[in-house]
Amino acid sequence: MRAVPSETDSAPDRNLALDLVRVTEAAALAASAWIGRGDKEAADGAAVNAMRSILATVPMRGVVVIGEGEKDHAPMLYNGEVIGDGTGPDVDVAVDPIEGTTPTAMGRWGAMSVIAVATRGSMFFPGPIVYMDKLASGPEGLGVVSLELSPRDNVRELAKARHASPRDITVAILDRERHQHLIEEVRSAGARVRLIGDGDVSAAVLTAMPESDVDLLLGVGGSPEAVLGAAAMRCLGGQLQARLWPRDDAEREAAEAQGYPLERIYATEELVASDDVFFAGTGITDAELLQGVRIGRERVLTHSIVMRSRSGTIRRVRAYHQLAKLKAIQLIS
Repeated sequence: MRAVPSETDSAPDRNLALDLVRVTEAAALAASAWIGRGDKEAADGAAVNAMRSILATVPMRGVVVIGEGEKDHAPMLYNGEVIGDGTGPDVDVAVDPIEGTTPTAMGRWGAMSVIAVATRGSMFFPGPIVYMDKLASGPEGLGVVSLELSPRDNVRELAKARHASPRDITVAILDRERHQHLIEEVRSAGARVRLIGDGDVSAAVLTAMPESDVDLLLGVGGSPEAVLGAAAMRCLGGQLQARLWPRDDAEREAAEAQGYPLERIYATEELVASDDVFFAGTGITDAELLQGVRIGRERVLTHSIVMRSRSGTIRRVRAYHQLAKLKAIQLIS
């Protein structure tokens, strides 16, 4: 569970966002060599190595709260690992070097590299629970939609708040067998369903982007992605609510033994309890939120999004990298 920040914890006074985008760019560039090659482990390993090497240069004293170790048994970026150059603020770090290893390996849409940073002790740790039931919406859904309501009522209430018809609402849902009833209920309310194969962090972000037609995210997805999505929502002014979703009796018993309330709905501010949050993501393969890595004859193009909650600033960064120099430092093959 989330620790309570102490009075000695230092807030990140400087804007770390542009340091962090170098981290996600490096991971995306390294992963791009494995797009469509069918090897998820190699892609993830390349992204983890690249992300870890750049994180070592970032001016912060970071501790990984959401990392690779718990789900992938990775030797780096594991929960509890200390990262950064040892200077700067004390922070919690959530990482997903590849959100969407399957899309990367199969050459499909929807993969990106993601990192979020917030004041030390502010990020929720989901313990033994791998999945959470989630709801995400933009600012217009605040105080309107909730996991306490049925999916049908959420569609109707959001449509009412927007002075629109339920037919104008689009709900993103992971395309999983467990969501069949949810999909049917959302459609019965009159809304459109956008089925997504992977990447519910990007889908959560899209609900708060004015140029997107995604209005809600509903359904069960990864617990780490809930914290990353909440970090993005702290920057965007939207919301991400989540409730622990044990997969079996063993997970349920483990969570109860550690004092996790399984019926509790965690608000955005409980998932990331800081007013100073940084979020960065770089596309690996094409998606609605971000373009994927483009490798040309001499240059490589990356497309990123960078956000900070304190200022409410959202930047889109298109960066050109010299292919020969990337190969020279073995960031791309």
